[in-house]
Amino acid sequence: MLKTILSIAGRPGLYRLVNKGKNMLIVEHLQTGKRLPAYARDKVVSLGDISIYTNEGDTPLSGVLENVKAKAEGNSVDVKGMSDAEVRAYFAEVLPQYDEDRVYTTDIRKLLNWYNLLLAAGITDFAEKEEATEAEEGAAEAK
Repeated sequence: MLKTILSIAGRPGLYRLVNKGKNMLIVEHLQTGKRLPAYARDKVVSLGDISIYTNEGDTPLSGVLENVKAKAEGNSVDVKGMSDAEVRAYFAEVLPQYDEDRVYTTDIRKLLNWYNLLLAAGITDFAEKEEATEAEEGAAEAK
């Protein structure tokens, strides 16, 4: 699910991939529903490709968002009212093994804001079920 949700540098909010055009992507803003192009010069990142540094390696964003959902009991998280120390303490409860040296407070705030945006857009299933089914289909074809 997160493979089609995009973050575009310099543009607020999150976007859903609608279609691919020549030298551009057609994206739809999750909050407003407004469609617009994202060109090759724009830095576009799929949420499915993002991971968080941990002491043991990396944890995919989908797993972290599932942990946030479990901690917040499916409700939104009030990031604006939290100090930096409170944000880090909250995130330590969500992902205890995160690398405190490489994960900045601004990154944590962005992640929690993305979680709130996804909830507001009605996206609550962050697990990577699509990739699992594609891997199973590939294994079935190989046999």
